[in-house]
Amino acid sequence: MSSKPDVAEVSEESLYRIFTIPEAPDSTLSKIEKHLSENLMGFLGDHIVAREKPLQEIERDFDRSQIPEEPQFVSDHTEFLLDKLVAHSVHTASPRFIGHMTSALPYFLLPLAKLMVGLNQNLVKIETSKAFTPLERNVIGMLHHLVYREEAAFYNRWMHSAQHSLGAFCSGGTIANMTALWVARNRLLQADGNFGGIAADGIAAGLQHYGYSRLTVVVSERGHYSLSKAADILGIGRRNLVSVPTDSNNRIRIDKLRETCESIAAEGGKVLALVGVAGTTETGHIDPLDEMADVAEDIGAHFHIDAAWGGATLLSEQHRSLLHGVERADSITIDAHKQMYVPMGAGLVLFKNPSLVKSIEHHAEYIIRQGSKDLGSHTMEGSRAGMAMMVFSAMHVIGRRGYELLINNSIDKARYFSKLISEQDDFEVITEPELCILTYRFVPARVKKALENATPEQLARLTPHLNALTRYIQKRQRETGRSFVSRTKLTPGQYHHEPTVVFRVVLANPLTTHDMLEEVLEEQREIASKATSLRGALHTEMRELGMLN
Repeated sequence: MSSKPDVAEVSEESLYRIFTIPEAPDSTLSKIEKHLSENLMGFLGDHIVAREKPLQEIERDFDRSQIPEEPQFVSDHTEFLLDKLVAHSVHTASPRFIGHMTSALPYFLLPLAKLMVGLNQNLVKIETSKAFTPLERNVIGMLHHLVYREEAAFYNRWMHSAQHSLGAFCSGGTIANMTALWVARNRLLQADGNFGGIAADGIAAGLQHYGYSRLTVVVSERGHYSLSKAADILGIGRRNLVSVPTDSNNRIRIDKLRETCESIAAEGGKVLALVGVAGTTETGHIDPLDEMADVAEDIGAHFHIDAAWGGATLLSEQHRSLLHGVERADSITIDAHKQMYVPMGAGLVLFKNPSLVKSIEHHAEYIIRQGSKDLGSHTMEGSRAGMAMMVFSAMHVIGRRGYELLINNSIDKARYFSKLISEQDDFEVITEPELCILTYRFVPARVKKALENATPEQLARLTPHLNALTRYIQKRQRETGRSFVSRTKLTPGQYHHEPTVVFRVVLANPLTTHDMLEEVLEEQREIASKATSLRGALHTEMRELGMLN
């Protein structure tokens, strides 16, 4: 007769046990924790991008719509997570995962994450965070100094002031950008006479009171999609997020920017904010920030810089000049979970003037009281984890000079890869790296040679075939799982702005080697050699165009 399997019980005693710290190192929970740590380290040390399994099969492991009625042993649930979740997660720590802005993390952050979760501080209010509140203000102050470089007396006065704030921690760049534009909107449509301000009376009343036909936010055509979300949520309207053309280096054209602003004013509209991009998502390029600051000053607009990606470059004295003019921004977004190598969920918005946040100040008697140092009075989000601790620790353990080395090496690596690509007869660089992002594509040698003298009409007919080939290579490389690059679509000037699908690489992982980059190209070349039908269609098109001898 088979023995009855153990079943987790529902009782006050069993529930109490999962809320207490294991008393002995050989306790069940201690063994589970060790087992998890070993498996996680094995996962992070694995250079394979992900164990391939169709998404539809993975979805079947997570298709139960009802909350489990009975409890489960932690050990059993742990095995489920390791087998069904960890094994099929994306290896963002892999040095061959070079397709997105998520990189490896320093190992010292893992035990610190346990500390943060165990303390479970809520940064909305000082009564639920105590020491975490001044720590977060300290981190914001250090990053504010990185950008604006004010004197020590400035930070002594404002960093811990209850009525002011140098910035706010956010879950990411999207909320940071929204917060910056929220401040700009409320400042512009502030209380005046019988008008109680936009926060009280709404945007329609604000436009009527000030005599504007519409509010606009102006950014280059490479602006991040979060700005469109912000325009929607803040009542500005997505159609009033106005895009300005970029030059051949994906930077906003100042002449077109001025023309756009003049046109908006002539129509009775008001430019609420100009947004400069410091590290575009697709190509990593940086707008001429100092010149944009001049335009913002001339038209009386808030100048915000979206430096979610490129802001960390300020940690490098060698490359800081790439962001010349950053200190003139009214506000700036920086994502610490990108090039500052901390876990996801650590975005920041910084304000040059500590008084700017008064335009969005909120209070509630039970939680964020007038005169308190509660951080929630100046943030869009309410309850928040203490992610500032992770940034604080990373900045202390790595140090500015350590970050400078990481930044410099990533830019050098991108330049090396660009040079390596340009030396190949069957690859070509599409956008040169300014930071550590670049784009390129595979082009068969005969086709690459023929493209040098191709007419716009010939390019228009060949590009769809090359796009299909790029998509095929990227998809097959991802499925194979040895390495990963992403893809995007650009309109490069050298190809008469024909929509072109390209490979996109982000070389922020310090563990990525030159040999690995060479292997990425070799793998793509090998995959391309097997795309016989796509290459056949491309050569047929060239033959019909009279481009093959």
